[in-house]
Amino acid sequence: MQRLKERWGISSNFQLIIIFFVFSITGSSSIYVAKPFLTFIGLQQSNFPDTWWGGTLYWSLRILLIFPFYQILLVIYGWLLGQFKFFWEFEKKMLRRIGLGFLLN
Repeated sequence: MQRLKERWGISSNFQLIIIFFVFSITGSSSIYVAKPFLTFIGLQQSNFPDTWWGGTLYWSLRILLIFPFYQILLVIYGWLLGQFKFFWEFEKKMLRRIGLGFLLN
């Protein structure tokens, strides 16, 4: 735990618990939000063909939507729980690593 706290630049175990909590609720929430969003834009699973590629296409779209929802919710939950600075820096670092750093300019 000490190495993780040093790597992330945090000082207390309580802060570490909050960060772990934010990661856990963000993952669950982003999965939960993706389905209603697809329904909202008119892409219900019933609209896709019953063939193997229909289901694959639907789930591929849903998984692709989870990523941006995760990024947004991570910063929002971090802000709500008083860890905005940590999660904003974490977000910028992650976007740079996957080649989307231009979005931050």
